[in-house]
Amino acid sequence: MIKLPFGVDIDNLIEDLRIFSWEAAEILLFYSKRIKDNYQKKDIIKNNNDEDPVTLADLKVNELIIKRIKEKYMNINWSILSEESVKISNDCIDTDAEWLWILDPLDGTKDFVQGTKNYAMHLALNYNQKPILGVVLIPERDELWIAHGDQLFCENKEGLRKKINISEKRDLKDMSLVTSKNHRNEKLKELIYKINFKKIIVMGSIGCKVASIIRGESDIYMSLSMPGQSSPKDWDFASPEAILKAAGGAITTIYNEELIYNSKSFEHPGIIIASNNKNNHKSVCNQVREIIKKNNIYPI
Repeated sequence: MIKLPFGVDIDNLIEDLRIFSWEAAEILLFYSKRIKDNYQKKDIIKNNNDEDPVTLADLKVNELIIKRIKEKYMNINWSILSEESVKISNDCIDTDAEWLWILDPLDGTKDFVQGTKNYAMHLALNYNQKPILGVVLIPERDELWIAHGDQLFCENKEGLRKKINISEKRDLKDMSLVTSKNHRNEKLKELIYKINFKKIIVMGSIGCKVASIIRGESDIYMSLSMPGQSSPKDWDFASPEAILKAAGGAITTIYNEELIYNSKSFEHPGIIIASNNKNNHKSVCNQVREIIKKNNIYPI
């Protein structure tokens, strides 16, 4: 197990993250109720970009989590990378930092604006570009997932633990795919059709998707980014990777290569696959790659 920075105790840190996360849940639920009112929606959405909306909920949770970490751990030498901060400027981000918090205060903002329950807060602590601790908060399900190394638990606001029930399915034809509601393109649709999964579940937020794999409701998730178009970022994948790996799953490129964090663009292009079993993950990647080659779906 990797040692945390001097002066940081893992048990105390996890307890603090629990407190910070449930504070964030209150903010997200508060604005979730009000954004369903068309009269209040225009005041909650803070920009005019339908493809990348920013809400008061994003900004308030961003402010809360950064403030709490800085207040509680003011003398610890770590940096914070936040999606909302990068939208303002990424010049202040130390991408070479040994210890780096990665925050997405509201993953699945489109779903949040649309009034669905599939949104989450992501928070991960990376050590040398790898997530070693991850938090995925899903307020509408009353779920808080926290992983440290290979340790994982899920609790509700009352502190009651929930059972982890990741499936053991190994063949693509037997698997249920969880896929994006707002980010599917034609090539991904074609790939999904050719694979012919047993079931397809549609939802927003990568954190929500990965949690559905850990619960055993689905088995696999894929993202496919076309060359020259936008791709998922560090804050989309870091904390979901931490909780999925702790549960026994895996998330990699289609070549079964680990994700690389802290690049200058923070992007994860191409095809990313998350699945329910780390020991079977390479086989899953190979199967998907063969289907892509056979049908000439995507340049790999």
